[in-house]
Amino acid sequence: MLPRLSRRQFLYGAMASGIWLSLPSGLRADTMGNRITENVPAILTGHTFDLIVSETEVNFSGVSRLATTINGSIPAPTLVWREGDTVTIRVTNKLGVTTSIHWHGIILPFQMDGVPGISFDGIAPGKTFTYQFKVQQSGTYWYHSHSGFQEMTGMYGAIIILPKSGDGINAERDHVVLLSDWTDDDPMAVFARLKHQSDYYNFNQPTVADFFHDARVLGMSAAISKRQMWNEMRMNPTDLADLSASALTFLMNGRTAAGNWFGVVKKGERVRLRFINGSSNTFFDVRVPGLKMVVVQADGQNVEPVTCEEFRFGPGETYDVIVRTDEDAHTIFAQTMDRTGFVRGTLGTTPEVQPPVPDMDSPQWLSMTDMMGTMGASAGTHGGHDEMHGKMAMDHSAHRMGASQHTGHDSLAAPSQLVRHARTEYGATVDMRVDTPRTNLDDPGIGLRNNGRRVLTLDDLRTIGGPMDERMPAREVELHLTGNMERYSWSFDGVEFGQSTPVHFRHGERVRVILQNDTMMTHPMHLHGLWSELENDKGDFLARRHTIPIQPAQRISFQVTADALGRWAWHCHLLFHMDAGMFREVVVS
Repeated sequence: MLPRLSRRQFLYGAMASGIWLSLPSGLRADTMGNRITENVPAILTGHTFDLIVSETEVNFSGVSRLATTINGSIPAPTLVWREGDTVTIRVTNKLGVTTSIHWHGIILPFQMDGVPGISFDGIAPGKTFTYQFKVQQSGTYWYHSHSGFQEMTGMYGAIIILPKSGDGINAERDHVVLLSDWTDDDPMAVFARLKHQSDYYNFNQPTVADFFHDARVLGMSAAISKRQMWNEMRMNPTDLADLSASALTFLMNGRTAAGNWFGVVKKGERVRLRFINGSSNTFFDVRVPGLKMVVVQADGQNVEPVTCEEFRFGPGETYDVIVRTDEDAHTIFAQTMDRTGFVRGTLGTTPEVQPPVPDMDSPQWLSMTDMMGTMGASAGTHGGHDEMHGKMAMDHSAHRMGASQHTGHDSLAAPSQLVRHARTEYGATVDMRVDTPRTNLDDPGIGLRNNGRRVLTLDDLRTIGGPMDERMPAREVELHLTGNMERYSWSFDGVEFGQSTPVHFRHGERVRVILQNDTMMTHPMHLHGLWSELENDKGDFLARRHTIPIQPAQRISFQVTADALGRWAWHCHLLFHMDAGMFREVVVS
């Protein structure tokens, strides 16, 4: 049974499913026996690796395009390392432009981090750069280009780091499930369209039919008030993703929904699924219909097992889950947050068995809670919008800080709740400021609330072993995620990267970072080189992360031990947001 696939998707998805099988046999190294059973990409093990970056012709949707590939495959080869080993990776650039590889979530010397302009100069055409570092952790990670839009055109792959002495996670089968997105268009042209019209790819915008539906349900007055509110704010309640399925094809291990990636399992087996979101623009909501998932790792770190039926993750995040199969075949279903597309794969005994694929859920509108936090929750969705909007965007000259580092608190046991908007937030680069942010980490987010399924939230996560540093933070650093949708401008504190100065951490200090999202989109924030230890609003440790999603109007905090000298990147992992300015350099010195 196939879901609502267009004829175009069906025909060309099936064709695309086998285009990567022409890898040189020499790249297919030791495959770890039955532990990992991928057909593609190649699985490389050992201490020394050779990766070649070049262009490869692909066809995911009926249109042939050139992709940026590593060793000729999408995804790139899965690299298998062992904790405690020193690995050497020689990366040769056969492109006509500079390239790079960043080892996402890996703790290493900053010179090996692979961010051009921050940690090194990049890899020039025709040159080979040698990365070498000691592997200090275990778990599931990934790697990708940090140059231009190369990541968006195919340059990403999985990393599995085997623990030195076992991680206590027992499974009879082990599969990487790397989700990604692909566009046939030139990413620079896509970016230019968004700069010209930020809702260019949004086909879920409110319609006349929606208005009459609201009038029937809410009454004419409330329906008019609701529409007027959004118009006055010049915002769109369906603005959940910059790019929809109109521009993207979604992939699971390099295969489309019609291509139907297949992972071998036997009925009754305990299976470990290593989910990696390697997309450039897409939040996925993931489930295996009919099965419970036990989350055992988040961002490569072991967590206390928590059972759920669905989880959402953004670009950069990883979750390892355990499922126990009870049929001959099960669908892995990943729908996009804006509900415009999905990708699926199958776990089964044979590819001939096709389990049912669910329909996508209906898209939902952002609520006032998503826009204003606790003020929106108390005010409700309808009526009183003039007052609510005023509260959201009111002038805060009385407490403009112009700097966002706070010291001298009587106690830093819990994160500060006082909202401080920097002076730089009051300008053309910012169209929204939130004064009453929410700190509810138990909220699964728009589209997942009260859907009848048990959905994982950040509040469910507990890294085994607790925080890596028991010291109280010496100070707080508060930054706001900001933007102007009409201008498609993204920034920290209203300052785009090109005009910003680095954030400084003192070497060895324990510091609390507060991030408040003053935009209406969810941002997956990735800090390179240092762990982000997520806490709740009481200062209780939750989980060690390298990428943390922050919902609209949400205020979160995490603690950092600045134990890695050097220059690091810190940015939103939505690729266009990063390139548009939501990027800062962090200096540990």
